[in-house]
Amino acid sequence: MTRDGLPDDFLWGVATAGHQNEGDNTASDTWFLEHTTPSLFREPSGPACRGYQQWESDLDLVAGLGLNAFRFSVEWARVEPERGVVSAEALDHYEQMVDGCLDRGLAPVVTFNHFTGPHWFAAAGSWTGADAPARFAEQCDRVMARFGDRIAFAVTLNEPNLEQLLQAGGKLPAEAEVLKTQMLAAAARAAGTGTYASANVIPADLQEAFQEAFIHAHRAARTAIKARRGDLPVGVSIAIADEVAVPGGEERRDAKRAAVYDPWLCEARHDDFIGVQNYERIVHGPGGEVKIEGELNGMGTAIAPGSLTGAARYAHAVSGVPVLVTEHGIQTPDDTQRAAFIPAAIDELVAQAGAGTPVLGYCHWTLMDNFEWIFGYGAQLGLHEVDRATFQRRPKPSAKTYAEVVRSYRDVLSDSRN
Repeated sequence: MTRDGLPDDFLWGVATAGHQNEGDNTASDTWFLEHTTPSLFREPSGPACRGYQQWESDLDLVAGLGLNAFRFSVEWARVEPERGVVSAEALDHYEQMVDGCLDRGLAPVVTFNHFTGPHWFAAAGSWTGADAPARFAEQCDRVMARFGDRIAFAVTLNEPNLEQLLQAGGKLPAEAEVLKTQMLAAAARAAGTGTYASANVIPADLQEAFQEAFIHAHRAARTAIKARRGDLPVGVSIAIADEVAVPGGEERRDAKRAAVYDPWLCEARHDDFIGVQNYERIVHGPGGEVKIEGELNGMGTAIAPGSLTGAARYAHAVSGVPVLVTEHGIQTPDDTQRAAFIPAAIDELVAQAGAGTPVLGYCHWTLMDNFEWIFGYGAQLGLHEVDRATFQRRPKPSAKTYAEVVRSYRDVLSDSRN
């Protein structure tokens, strides 16, 4: 075990998202789609994990693991539930969260948009609307004006390339694509508008338009954030698998990288870091994806602890900027898999940092089992389980494992200073 390559202020954290944890995000587009008929969502989010009410005890859980960072999102739909109507209460809430992080020694890593947006924004064309970059820049500016002086990192958008990644990998069946289109059409009718759109349910024929729109929104957000605080590190977080090739599969691998990752990695050359969010490894052969033998995760792919390192290495090689692991984890109901996966993946990441890939921090996804979008509450990725009746959080063995891994690395770092 070595600390080579890790900066003294390396972030050890967990990542969460507002809609997935907070509950009752009733002014959001995702909430509206969850209650549309038909709906691609397996079930509505409802109260989620009641994170909006239990944020203080949740921060205590994070601090109790010995971590020094917490990634969370500010819900635009709560801050601006109606166009031009800003909620002082919501801004107060998120400011209290930032201060609560600092009180516990946690660096606040703030995501300005984690998929969900206001219902009014979705009904007006969402990210492809002509004024979308300006509206998002306004939201970023009001958040920065309130507590931007106290946050550690700013993530503009969360996984704006996710739909392209799913499409390229054939992760959603054809019937899901049909249902997605039907749901959005029904939502438009219910909203009394010509179109309805949302960031993580994009029809295949609109992905190119959304990619261009997301890039414009990211640039506008970066400008707005930097205008308030030029020294704040700003970046975007992308979904990125570890794409590898066996002989004859290089062309397929490179084509996927060029379509799904490279536009964002090239854009990140103008940023302070690139957020890497990795969950699997994909092996390409001359005839398509090659099945990897071994134990499978809940996504149906082989468990590969080294996938994070491969994704981080590629992201830095193309972008040229440091990597911040904003999400990494494993979907599985078997926590013994998670407990074994975490230290193996982190050890390889640290070794890669020692080999020359600059890594600023690692945020595990996620603090607790939560609402996993169209899959509802079926997918389990948390370090804590949540009683759906009482909302009590109970640590899994993997929480202790992660805490021990972090402590061991922080102890080595501390010893090196003495």
